[in-house]
Amino acid sequence: MFKLDRKLVTIGTVLALSSTLTLTASAADESVYKSKPGAIDGGVTYPRENGNYTAYRYNEQSTKGVNFGRPATANEIKAWDIDALPDGTGLPEGEGSVELGDELYEAQCAVCHGEFGAGGSGYPQLAGGNMDKDENGVIITLKNQRVYGSTDAPKRTVGTYWPVATTLFTYIRDAMPYAHPKSLSNDETYAITAYILAQNEIEIDGEEMDDEYVLNKEKLAKVVLPNRNGFYPNIDGPDAQENIRAFFADRAKNIGAGTRCMADCKDPGGKDGKTPPGVVEIKYEMSDVRPPYAYAKDLPPEKKDEAAHPGKKAYEANCAVCHKTDAMGAPAVGDIQAWATTLKHGIENVYKNTINGKNGMPPKGGTSLSDARIKEIVDYMVSASK
Repeated sequence: MFKLDRKLVTIGTVLALSSTLTLTASAADESVYKSKPGAIDGGVTYPRENGNYTAYRYNEQSTKGVNFGRPATANEIKAWDIDALPDGTGLPEGEGSVELGDELYEAQCAVCHGEFGAGGSGYPQLAGGNMDKDENGVIITLKNQRVYGSTDAPKRTVGTYWPVATTLFTYIRDAMPYAHPKSLSNDETYAITAYILAQNEIEIDGEEMDDEYVLNKEKLAKVVLPNRNGFYPNIDGPDAQENIRAFFADRAKNIGAGTRCMADCKDPGGKDGKTPPGVVEIKYEMSDVRPPYAYAKDLPPEKKDEAAHPGKKAYEANCAVCHKTDAMGAPAVGDIQAWATTLKHGIENVYKNTINGKNGMPPKGGTSLSDARIKEIVDYMVSASK
């Protein structure tokens, strides 16, 4: 009965609010939509006048006496201000080799980003793409246009697209690995950063990054990525906002003055593999890639471990990213107490929740594995947590 009453009250409140907003909108004259240019993204802003923001009312109640907290202390600011600037300011002490980064990447990153940074399902590619530039200094592989799949898409990887390498270090340290961020030491972060830069064939002071190459903060600050000056407008420094406004103010020059097409547009062609496209393509054939692209998908044959649990390999490939630790709220493999609680209502209930999904976990962990394979994975996780 309580739920029914609450539902009726909620419906009444929503209807009342809807009526109020409708009356406000219908009563407002066109002047409330009067806009003015100057938004930082090239759009417009709307004034707040007479209690209205466009057709909607906003709260004009005084905020006098409201406690907004206190200024942050120097130590609090120091704890949050840990990002590394493009010139290397803020990078911590430490070092790591490409070889160690290779091992760490395979264990921590390959499950999402693929072997050698080649990309995974739903996760970005970190390496690849030709970094040669055209006569205007633009990286050629960033100009690819995909027309019905007949050409490669732009190769937006760390080596071809990112402007500065210190961002790579900061992002890995603060947000990776996905399931348990901030778990890497500074040395490990330097090692993984070194490995990714090496996979992109980045040189530091003209030196190639082989397996023995050791990266530290001084060397990382010297990295100049190929696309360092490929971004505009300039968003660095105190004039960033004005630079952005000036960029959008001259839309015809910087963005283009074409007319948006919603109907009767040119046929881009190409669907049948014969009709030439009606749009202009970038004429560039990926024939000068060194080394050439390898299209073989085969992995080296694996030695079969007869003693291994049948669900172990599938767990490592599909589930370890969330169940390796309890950072994602999932019971960590090896945590006896957590799995004892999980199994309190029986293994069949665990199977059901895993297959159908529960709380933040999607059905089958977001995989397309069969029910039988999912049960094998659950059995492995249970056996490894006793």
